[in-house]
Order: sequence, then C-alpha cells, then structure tokens
Amino acid sequence: MIYLDHNASTPVDPEVADAVHSVLRTNFGNPSSGHDIGLRAKASMEKARLQVAELIGASPPEVVFTSGGTEANNLAIIGTALKKKKGHIITSLIEHPSVMNPCRHLEAMGFGCTYVGVNHEGRVALEDIRKAIRKDTFLITIMHANNETGVFQPIEEIGALAREKGISIHTDAAQTVGKVPVNVEKLNVDMLTVATHKFYGPKGIGALYMRKGIELNPLLFGAGHERGLKPGTENVPGIAGLGKACEMAGIYMKDRVSHTKKLTTMLCNGLMERISGLRINGHETLRLPNTLNVCIPGVNSTDLLEMIKNNVAASSGSACHAGENKPSAVLMAMGISEADAMSSIRLSTGKDTTEEEIRESVEIIDKAVQALIRS
Repeated sequence: MIYLDHNASTPVDPEVADAVHSVLRTNFGNPSSGHDIGLRAKASMEKARLQVAELIGASPPEVVFTSGGTEANNLAIIGTALKKKKGHIITSLIEHPSVMNPCRHLEAMGFGCTYVGVNHEGRVALEDIRKAIRKDTFLITIMHANNETGVFQPIEEIGALAREKGISIHTDAAQTVGKVPVNVEKLNVDMLTVATHKFYGPKGIGALYMRKGIELNPLLFGAGHERGLKPGTENVPGIAGLGKACEMAGIYMKDRVSHTKKLTTMLCNGLMERISGLRINGHETLRLPNTLNVCIPGVNSTDLLEMIKNNVAASSGSACHAGENKPSAVLMAMGISEADAMSSIRLSTGKDTTEEEIRESVEIIDKAVQALIRS
C-alpha cells in the first residue's frame, strides 16, 4: 500500500511512539498529585508545553492542551462567544466542520455569523473580510490552509485587519503546524489550533494557542485543569507524544518541506503527462508543499478510489466526509461544477514517501483512469 493520504492522518514517528511508551511505562502518576510520581508526570507535561510553544513561537503559558483539533476549534469559537454573550462572527465557506458547525450552533443561539466566499483559486479575499465586519463583530475565524486543496489563506493580512478593528482572530492551523513554519506573532493571531496526528503524532491530543490576555468560557466543567478550560486528568502520554512531534518537526522542518514539495511536484507532473484534461484545483503555488487536489473530468472519484484502494491510499476530500457520495463543499465554493467536484481526488505526500512510490502511484492511477474511461 502506497500511502498518499497524509492530510487525513499520518503514521506515528518512531521517536514519538517511544516518548509515549516511556510515559506509559514510567510516568503513570496523576500530574495533579504532589508526590514524586505525580511530579514526574507534571514535568513531562510541562516539557511538552514548552516544545509546542517553541514550534509556533509562543510562550508555554499560552498553550492549552485539548483532545485534538476539533475541541480546540470549538473551545476557541464557542468559548469566545459565551464570554461575549452576543454579537457577530466572520468565517468562510471552506472551513472544516469543526469550525462550521460551532458557528451554525451559535447562529441557532442568536449570534450573527457571516460566511465569506473564496475565489476560483480557493482563497478568501481580505476585502470581503473587511466588508463583512460589523460594529458587533467580536471574532474572525479563518483556517490557515485548507485541508482539501492545501491552499493558504491570507492570515497575516486578516490578522492585521482584526487587530486594527479590535477583533479577536482564530485560525485553524491543523494542516500547517508541523508541515510548514508557523509563527503566531508573524500570523497576527490571537488563537491557533494544533492537531498532532497531522504531523506524525498520536490521535486524540492537540492544543490551542491563546495569546496572553485572551479569555474564554469553558465548554466542560470540572476541576481547574488547563486554566479551567480542559477539566479532567490530563492525557500525559498523548501530551508527551504531541511535544515530541513538535520537537521533531522543528528539527526537520526544512527537510520535510523540500522533500514533500519535490515529490508532490513529481506526482503532479507525472499525472499531467499521462492523463489528458487533468487540472489542479486551487492555487498552483500558494498551497501546502505536500498537497495536490486534481480534477479528472469524466471520471467519478468514488469509482477511481475504489479501483486503487488496495494499492494507493488517497481520498476525494476531507476524511471527515469519507463515505459521502456528494460533491465537496470546498470545491463547490470555489465555483467548480458539481460534475468536476465529483471527479476530483486529493493526494497528500509525507516525509517518508519515496520517489519510487510516486512513480508507482502515477502508473496505478493512470491505469485505473484509462479503464474507467473505456468502461
């Protein structure tokens, strides 16, 4: 099996797995306990907090551990809204469900919400954000890079605008942290979501960066863990894995970016040479180095993925929509026709993908496409 679905999830790095296992074996104590075993667990957790902070250019007290990207997004959005009690939020039509659905939930509670569109390259326009701002706007939440197309959003500019207007800004960076350099100061954001299973860490653990001074209402209630925002005994092994994944990402960032970009370009060129009419969905350059979303007109993506599933792991879009035989909302928001959206697949490379695997993948996908065209 050739794995080209790294945007859905990544294999756990061996060094990350070792960090998790080490804590499971030796630091089993409750980090809230005052004895030595508990203090060792607490130390593991605080080491990881530092590792996360260093990767994204934050300070350790600004990092809150969560159960993953979905909880971090919900905490940022609903937690801010509950603190404000009323007002208006701006987001986009291409957000992950863990952003879209909290916004819809808040709409049902009486909050206002504007969903700005994107251009044909999948990018939000700064001017559309500016036009959407109201007197009662208290939050802008726009993803850093889209999970389906890999296209980067102009977060630095949106963040600068938000600061100018005194509005809080959150970005879902689940697809960028660990894959490309991310710095919260450069991005001008107040809150940022981290999901470690997107960059060779364990599932079920993540983090929310909260700039000093940001206040949120909790979504769950219990003891005062994680500044009262994540009650319950901490997942110390998972947290240790998150920290190690961040440390490894920082060390090997340049290598990972250049490697995935090289292989993704090789994959794109190979498919374009063989498959007539193939088109890239999204911006050709302003996208994640590992992500390629392509349309193969006349070929249903579900049929194509079914034909190659025993040899190449890929997807038709977000893993959160797997099994749904309907066009991608992200691609439709970009103005792509329903037929072309249903003919699109996402291929995402990783740090361990090889050139030989890329060559094999091109062969396998091309053969499947030709068979479908003939049928």
